[in-house]
Amino acid sequence: MADPSFDVVSKVDRQEVDNALNQAAKELTTRFDFRNTGAKVSWSGDEAITFEAETEERCAAAIDVFKEKLIKRSVSQKAFDIGEPRPSGKKVYRVTGTLVQGISTEKAKEIAKKIRDEGPKGVQAQIQGDQLRVSAKKKDHLQDVIGLLKNSDFGIALQFTNYR
Repeated sequence: MADPSFDVVSKVDRQEVDNALNQAAKELTTRFDFRNTGAKVSWSGDEAITFEAETEERCAAAIDVFKEKLIKRSVSQKAFDIGEPRPSGKKVYRVTGTLVQGISTEKAKEIAKKIRDEGPKGVQAQIQGDQLRVSAKKKDHLQDVIGLLKNSDFGIALQFTNYR
């Protein structure tokens, strides 16, 4: 029988993000402080979200409204990467944010090193594309590794799947 294992992934539920975006867009059209500011939020491609407003402050406030909606929908803030609002054309500030999906090779190596250095003996981590497979002889060791990774900050949102 194979050793117990689980996968470490960084995935975002696209439907939850879409719902948060729609709620934020609706709030931007109805809130008094956003009236006549041209504040908009919309998808621009598969993984990118664009924010627009007539002032830099209103653009930043629109981003905050969207982040608030993400929090309410249990989507990690680490899964959304955004820059600073910049002027774009006439009287419009625009900024594009992207959803961070998958674990990069560098991050996977960093996570594997952390498991190797601080995790229980006999735990193995293998990089498989944009995820990490962690296996051990005992399930208790896997629980210890999950606790270790939850208490560490790698700058990305981590989920633990396929626990068997």
